Amino acid sequence: MLAVERRNQIVEQLQLQPRVLVSELAVHYNVTEETIRRDLERLEQAGYVQRSYGGAVSCNSGKIELPNSLRRRKNAPAKTKMAQIVSALIQDGDHLLLDDSSTALYAAKSLAAKKKRLTVITNSIDILNVLAGVRGIQAISTGGTLEEDGCGLTGYRAEETVRNYYVDRAIISCKGLDIVRGFTNSTDPSTQIKKSMMECARQVILLADSSKLGHVAFVQIGTLQQVDILVTEADPGKAWREACKQYDVTCLYE
Repeated sequence: MLAVERRNQIVEQLQLQPRVLVSELAVHYNVTEETIRRDLERLEQAGYVQRSYGGAVSCNSGKIELPNSLRRRKNAPAKTKMAQIVSALIQDGDHLLLDDSSTALYAAKSLAAKKKRLTVITNSIDILNVLAGVRGIQAISTGGTLEEDGCGLTGYRAEETVRNYYVDRAIISCKGLDIVRGFTNSTDPSTQIKKSMMECARQVILLADSSKLGHVAFVQIGTLQQVDILVTEADPGKAWREACKQYDVTCLYE
């Protein structure tokens, strides 16, 4: 196993339990305790963990991005449900903007399987790979600067490309969604391209699973009033339903 894979698994484990121990990790991965300590040191420098005596605890609070491989697997059943809802909204022949979120990636996979003719503009390397070679779907890359996690293209070149198009629908996601504070993200570069996508779309579809409702991340993307359709995987509750009605937002869930 590569060191990066081991470190990603450690971060993933800390999403499920409050603490990991150096001794247990060393036995599990069949490496020395010193190797695990170096792993934890690297993860602490990246902001994923906080080392403690004999181990580490997670310090992820929505302010940092999880590794891309973990984001793809997190809340997979919810993302699958939302992708199915989204695919039912899209018509053959639509022109779409998709952001670089793992949730949009699930939507892209569903669209690739069910739709016959689409044009998709995206800043996601993963989505471009999914759509590559799919008959009837034209995939357009925004270009731009590749983020450290190797998934999203950002920067002024990517934003400039997006602003050259006017599309039927923008499909974006977020790290947190609050009725008062709106929907938010953990980093500024990816936030700016999401904003550009919203400005260039006739309809904005926001994907947010229930774990994001009521949470606020670092950077505001927009307000609930700027959303046309909110897609989540389960009934968000009375307060959210009333807020969506107040702001003329269609709320869809299974």
